[in-house]
Amino acid sequence: MRMAEPGGIAEGDLEAAGLRLSVTGEVATVSLVRPERRNAMTGRTWEALAHVGQTLSESVRIVVVKGEGSSFSSGIDLNMFRPGGVEGETSLMDRIARGSADDAELDAVIAGYQEGFRWLRRPDIVTVAAVRGHAIGAGFQLALSCDLRVLADDAQLCMKEPALGLVPDLTGTKPLVDLVGPNRAMELCLTARTVSAAEARELRLAELVVEGAELDAAVDDLVAALLAVPREAASATKELLRGAPGRTLEEQAAAERRAQAGRLTAMAAQAARG
Repeated sequence: MRMAEPGGIAEGDLEAAGLRLSVTGEVATVSLVRPERRNAMTGRTWEALAHVGQTLSESVRIVVVKGEGSSFSSGIDLNMFRPGGVEGETSLMDRIARGSADDAELDAVIAGYQEGFRWLRRPDIVTVAAVRGHAIGAGFQLALSCDLRVLADDAQLCMKEPALGLVPDLTGTKPLVDLVGPNRAMELCLTARTVSAAEARELRLAELVVEGAELDAAVDDLVAALLAVPREAASATKELLRGAPGRTLEEQAAAERRAQAGRLTAMAAQAARG
């Protein structure tokens, strides 16, 4: 692997890291823009994703994540494991080989990469992955980090890391297990097999599967429907649903009461202001 230099991503450097951000009203679109490499990602890409999350305008309600060209993402750029690595990034693999990167540093570096994925679960936004073609390894984990996934019928999902001698470490194992269960997740990871769009829908890895030519329109329709729900209610509901798997029925019922009391209080205050 290669580790980006300290200081993070400066404004204007996103595209050099393989990303493009566009914001229209309440909708942000994050595009992976290395189509010549099937949108393969590097450590710099993940730090750029984290930068997007940290600097995203508070006015944004919906984030669409997509890939430019025929693939969502082929995953990690394998040049990260080759001598010389990726141009412009300090080689972490070389530092490990020299014994100059200890466990604490590795933990910190990977945690920084994970921040590029973690923010996509924030309750104040809804994130949508628009997936066509390959979503492999880190690409699959990026799609799993989003709240909702819309797949073109040519989509192919694969958790490739174990086949490369690695583990999935970009926060993808939790949503995968939550969606398909530990046994199926184990089968998918330890065989590193490809999951078609049709199977992904059966496994609940996709909310919607459409013909490739209809992907953009389907995502637009979903975004419009999401924007039709009041922002505060959407955020409170997302937070309730995200927390539900870790709560008992009684705990969830109590969380619902607290959330509803907050909404009723806010609505009453708004009505009083006229």
